[in-house]
This record gives sequence, structure tokens and C-alpha cells, in this order.
Amino acid sequence: MAERDVPGVHRYNAPAGGWGALWATARAVAEQMRVAESPELLLRINKPDGFDCPGCAWPDKEHTSTFQFCENGAKAVTWEATKKRVTPEFFAAHTVTALLQQSDYELEDHGRITHPMAYDPASDTYKPLEWDAAFARIGEVLRRLSDPDMAEFYTSGRASNEAAFLFNIFAREFGTNNFPDCSNMCHEATSVGLPQAIGIGKGTVSLEDFDHCELIIAMGHNPGTNHPRMMGTLHQCARRGVLIIVFNPLKERALERFADPQNPIEMVTLGSTRIASTYHQVKVGGDAAALKGIMKAIIARADAGQAVLDRDFIAAHTNGFEAFAEDLRQTRWEAIETACGLTRSALDWVADAYNRSNATIVSYGMGITQHAKGTQNVQQIAALLLLRGNFGKPGAGICPLRGHSNVQGNRTVGITEKPNPVMFANVEKAFGFRPPAGHGHDAVKAMQAMVAGKAKVLVCLGGNFSIALPDTDLSYQGMRNLELGVHLNTKLNRSHLLIGKESIILPVLGRTERDVQATGAQSVTVEDSMSMVHASRGKLEPASEYLRSEPAIIAGVAMATLPASKVDWRGLIADYDLIRDKIEAVYPDFKDYNARIRHPGGFRLPLGPAERIWLTKSGKAEFIPFAGLAEDPALTGPEVLKLTTLRSHDQYNTTVYGLDDRYRGVFGRRDVLFISELDLAAQNLTHGDVVEVTSAIPGQEHKVIQLTAIAHDIAPGSIGAYYPEANNLCPLNYQDPESGTPSYKSLPVRLRKVA
Repeated sequence: MAERDVPGVHRYNAPAGGWGALWATARAVAEQMRVAESPELLLRINKPDGFDCPGCAWPDKEHTSTFQFCENGAKAVTWEATKKRVTPEFFAAHTVTALLQQSDYELEDHGRITHPMAYDPASDTYKPLEWDAAFARIGEVLRRLSDPDMAEFYTSGRASNEAAFLFNIFAREFGTNNFPDCSNMCHEATSVGLPQAIGIGKGTVSLEDFDHCELIIAMGHNPGTNHPRMMGTLHQCARRGVLIIVFNPLKERALERFADPQNPIEMVTLGSTRIASTYHQVKVGGDAAALKGIMKAIIARADAGQAVLDRDFIAAHTNGFEAFAEDLRQTRWEAIETACGLTRSALDWVADAYNRSNATIVSYGMGITQHAKGTQNVQQIAALLLLRGNFGKPGAGICPLRGHSNVQGNRTVGITEKPNPVMFANVEKAFGFRPPAGHGHDAVKAMQAMVAGKAKVLVCLGGNFSIALPDTDLSYQGMRNLELGVHLNTKLNRSHLLIGKESIILPVLGRTERDVQATGAQSVTVEDSMSMVHASRGKLEPASEYLRSEPAIIAGVAMATLPASKVDWRGLIADYDLIRDKIEAVYPDFKDYNARIRHPGGFRLPLGPAERIWLTKSGKAEFIPFAGLAEDPALTGPEVLKLTTLRSHDQYNTTVYGLDDRYRGVFGRRDVLFISELDLAAQNLTHGDVVEVTSAIPGQEHKVIQLTAIAHDIAPGSIGAYYPEANNLCPLNYQDPESGTPSYKSLPVRLRKVA
């Protein structure tokens, strides 16, 4: 790194995990929680008699293990179980205008919201109101809409299956399929691309498959920050000699070396384990090209007579292979190398390693999906695995890494804007009404409707909608166009402060807290990244006596909005087993739901490709060619760089726990731009210069942010900045055309030094 001293930027030389993780966990506990509560609470994370971590969706393996949490999981729990409170007195002392001047970190760090609150424009503050009054007002505004499609119903991935299902039923009975959700902004490319290729929009591996794999190819993800419990699995695989090949534009410490805090030898000796066997720094946006190069090399070996393809599998289980192989033969190596930034020899080496493996897993994250070609990226990963029959056998398959702990479960129980005739017929049988037939809004279309003044009400089941979306200026405008915003949250966030005519905050119970209804204490359920469904039961005393559970709030709003509803909302809320009975009635894959969640670890939902069953139109897995190597000339040029947005280590999605990014060597700040030494020189910049980052998308040149450029180990031509601060550089309509996923990870920009 350059020698110039930059405040808050210095090398971090320790491995990921290790003592740094333990100290960070201890600091989070000390700053947020009552110390007496913390040991028992942390030991209940991800246990059969405890609660599911509100952080990532990595599955649980040893349910009797003492520690089933990681550093960032502990931060997520302490952030929710904080001793800090946001009371009516807090709101009385802080105007919305003043709160808007605070950072996202400062807003959430004020603590847990304790009362239902409604915005008062006369004082520019939130004031408390009774629950019944809140429900009545929301119902009145919703009923007043001339068209149900003027309402948007947003879901965060932290909502339980029970809450998401009721939200789905309420909105559809109200008359709309408008279900923007956080999946639209992260793994929608998976949800669209994989069903076309293998018949299901989920991963196909189990945690046990990692015990049997011979090769892991990790693409576009940073597990040390975004799904840290995966590090324990990668650590075990590395120590038993599994080859781990990484494709990522940045060198990420957790993928280089990791010290397991639960490994006494590594902790005592200050040692660590090498994770990546080889590390390929692919250019931002070059993943599909790299995959195409690997597969081209495999086809060339097959054409030369080498036994590198599983021809029996291809013949019995796939469709379209010959056209796919011919497309690879016709693709020039020069085009591949230019697009991905890697050499032919490097990709040849990966092809040979893949050919030697009898059981391969490919894992990927939002570095694959949040691109204008996200759907095609996902399909190329599936195609690579199909070439050697890496589905439906131990140690093999595709592993999309979900973010929030139940984002996958939300989709499974109905949170989708796409009409589903089979599901709709089951809803009619179970509840006595038929959902509307029209296609609803995803997240981007919902915001576009808000900006246009067509959407008047937004109901948010968790999350921070305006901050999660791209095009910050436009998203803020859309929020301020609303007649009513309704927010079910544990903590204050910026979306609560972007007010049109009315805004109501409804404080909810967290995962860590007891949920007691008419029949007693309730549990909820969640689905992890590997389709395991299990129960979660909080134990803490609620942060306020005025909190209500998400299912109970949804039922309250539904009863106030739909006085003639065909749904027995009171009965369902009295006993969550009855909600699960209805989920089972609508989704038969949940057969014996209540019985199976009472077993430690829960149960796994059916996954066709794991049994070599393909629910595609052809009844077989599909090879889908990728023809999009060439860049749009309007988005290229010698001075144009590709920016990818990143999460810091003190962050989970839109939630910022602190201002450090330990593994990348950034402390106490977030206003930085990661850039290679080569690009610094090419741009006539030095480490520490303040630069203006401007969109290079034609017609979007007004989008500008200022950051401090810092030298970092990142692929030339690629730069990185933090999400959500860099979101405004991504236009609302700059997205994957197939899935609608915003292209946060591949933004063409230009740099200019600020004098």
C-alpha cells in the first residue's frame, strides 16, 4: 500500500476470526447489553430450544454445540437485545428534520422503539398512539384507495414464515399482488435463473455435502463478513485438504486465512488456516466470462478425447448440450480474457482442477447476482456443474448464499409478485377467497410507482426500504410522495423519516424476545440457505410492554382493513400452530409441519435436483448459452471504471453496527473508495486523494459522490465503495432485465480529483 498516511486507514495483518473476532464480540456485548443477560442469551442462539440468529441464513450443524454463533451474529443479537430505548420522550425531543441529519448508524444505535408512534406535521415529531387507533387509521387509508394496487407490501428477510404467510394472505385478500421484498434486491437472479436451468430457485446442497466434497469454487462472496458461520465449514474443508478456488475482485482476508475462535490450538498459538488454494481476481462483471472460459477448456479436452464430461448424466438428465458446447467452441479466448481480466492459462488450470474432482460445490453470493447479467451468471454456474453431473450426489451441487436468516423462507411461503395459479387455488380452498390474477410489483417497480404518484400506501414488514433500493435521490422522492407509510420495526431507521402525508411506526418483538399469545408462549419458524425449516423461540423479556409480534400486528391491520374478511385472524394469532396448519394447506411440501418442527433441527423441504428430478418445461436440466461477453460501448472507455458496492465488517445489509471494516484496514469511517495501485497511477491519483465519483451511464452523469481513494488489492479496472452510501450511483432502472435485480455490483463510473 502507498506510504502516505490516511486517517483511519492502516493494514490489518491478523487472520479473519481469531482474537479480533472475540474482542469485537465482547465489545458489542458491553456496549449494547446488560452484561448479566448476555451469556445465557448468546448460548441460546441457533439451539433447538432457543432462537434463530437474526443475521445470516447459514444452517446449523451440531445443535448440541456450545457455540452456534459468530462475531457478526453476536452483533446482530446484541443490536436487537440492546438496553437502549427510543421512547415517546426521545421522539418529543428530536424533530424528524433533526434526525435526518444523523447517520444510519446513529439512528439505529439509539435503541429499541417502545411505543406505536405517528408523525405529527405540526411539531415535526412522532407522537405515541394506541394500537387500536393505529390499526383503525391504517385500515381507513387502505380502504379509501380507489385501487388495491395503489398499495405496496414490502417484506424484509428477517420476518418469520408465520408473519410472511399472514402478510401474503392479508394483501392478497385486500386485492393486490404487490409484494416488493428484499429478495428482489439480492437473489432474484437466483429465483429466476435457476428454475429455468434446474427447475428450482434454491440451492441443492446440504451442510453434510461439505463433508464429502473434493472441490469448492467460491464466487462473488465474502463469507467472513456476510455469512461468517460459513467460515467454520470452509475451515474444516481446508484442513481436510479440500481444494478451494476463489473468484473475487478483492482480496478478502477471510478467504485468505482464518483462525477459528472455537479451535483452541489456533487461538493459543496465534496460528491460522489457509482457506483459498488459489485466488483469481476476476474483473467486476467478468464472472460469466470466466465461467465460459473454464467450460470452453473442458469442451476442448472432451473434443480431444479426454473423459472429462459425465456423458451418461448429460444424456439422461439434460437438454441443449450440443448447442451449448458449440457456442463455447465458437467463443474466442481473446474475448473471454478481455471480459474477465484473467488469463487463459489460469482458467485452464481451474478446468483441470474441476475435471479431477468427483464432487464439486459452487458457492456464490451477491457478487454474482447483483449485475445486469445476474440471471445469466447464475445459469453459467449451473451449466458448469451439469457438465460433470454435480447434482444429486454426495458432496456436489449449487450453493447460493442467502443474506437474512429467513429471506428464502419468505419466498417459500408466498412472498412473490408473480401469480401462481396452483398456490392461488390452494388459498381459495384454505381461506375461501381467490387472490387477484394480475402480476404485482417487485421492489424497483414499487418505487417507480411511488415516484410516479401511482402508489399511495407502503406497508413495510421490517427493513429499511428506501435505503436498500438504488437511486437514493429518486427513492427519497418516492417515499415523500406517499399518503401513508407504515413500518413494522424494532429500531429507528431513515425510511421512517422520509414522510409524505402520514407515517406510522409499529414496534415489534424481536427474535430474542418471548411471544405470548392467548394459548401461551409461541414459536415461529425460519428456513435456512439449505432449505432446512426449524423453530425459533425467544426467551428475553420484551423491550417494552407495548410491543406486539409481527403476526399479531398483521392480524390487527387486516381486521381493521377488511371487516368482512374470510380469515379467522384472531384464531390464527391465538395459536401459531394454526398458522402452520394453513401454510401446510397452501403449500403441501410442509406436510406434518407442526410435528416436524418439534424435532431438533427441524426438517428439509423437497429439492428436486438433489434427487435428479427437474421441474423444468422439458423435464430435464437445461444448458443455457451465454452470449453477452461484449460490453455496451456506451458504458466503456479508457477512463471508465467498474464500481462494486460492498458491505463493511461492521455491517449487515442496511444495518451498520459500527464504523470499522477491520479486515480491509478501515477504521472509524466509511467514506472511502477501494482502488488498485495501477488504477491510481492511470487516473493520476495518489493514495488518500479525495475524488468525485460520477456515473458514466449516459443520462445519469448528475449522480455524484465524494470519497477518499485508498490503495487496495482489487482487480485493475475495478473499484469498490460501501453500500448504501454508493447506491445513488445506481439508477433505479439499471438492472438485470430478466430478474429485475439492481446492478449494484457493476456500475460504470468516472473519477475526478477534488482540488
